[in-house]
Amino acid sequence: MPTPAKGPRLGGGAAHERLMLANLSAALFEHKRITTTVTKAKRLKPYAERLVTFAKRGDLSSRRRVLGLISNKGIVHELFTDIAQAVENRDGGYTRITKIGNRKGDNAPMAVIELVLEPVSAKQAVVAEATSAAQRDADKKDAEKAEAAPVAETEEAPEAEVAETEAAATEEAPAAEEAAVESEKDAK
Repeated sequence: MPTPAKGPRLGGGAAHERLMLANLSAALFEHKRITTTVTKAKRLKPYAERLVTFAKRGDLSSRRRVLGLISNKGIVHELFTDIAQAVENRDGGYTRITKIGNRKGDNAPMAVIELVLEPVSAKQAVVAEATSAAQRDADKKDAEKAEAAPVAETEEAPEAEVAETEAAATEEAPAAEEAAVESEKDAK
C-alpha cells in the first residue's frame, strides 16, 4: 500500500478513508459540531473546508462535485444555503478543533470539531451593519426624490394655470359684478 501524502491512513485502505472523511463531513454539516479523535479531526479539517469553499461558489458544477462525495441531498442543500451564507465574508478557517481530553475506554485523545459560523470579528459585523443601514437610507432618499420630482412637475403646471385663471377672473370680476348688480335691479 502506498504511503499517503498527509499522515497515516485512517482505518484500512484509501477507499475506506475517503468514505470515512465523507461521512464525518456530512455529520459535521448536519450537526455543526462533532466529537471524534484528534487524528480524525485533523484529517477532516481540510476536507470539510474544501467542501465549504465549493459551497461558497454556489454554482451547479460545485454542487455536483459535493454531491459526488456526500450522497445526502438534504445535507448538501443545507451546506449550500445556510452554511455558505453564514461564512460568505470569511476567507478561510471555517472549522475549529478543540481538544477535550482522552476517551475513557481506550484513552484515545478526543477533540470537538465545529463549524465557525459567527462573523469574522465583532467590529466587522458592526461596520457591515452600519454600511448596510447607510445604503438602505440612501436608497430610500433616492426613491423619495424620484417620487417627488414627477409630483413637483405636475404641481407646477396646475399652479400656473390657477394663477392665469385668477388673473383673468380679477379682470372679469368688475364686469361680472356690474352685470350682477344690473340683473338684481332688473329683477326688482
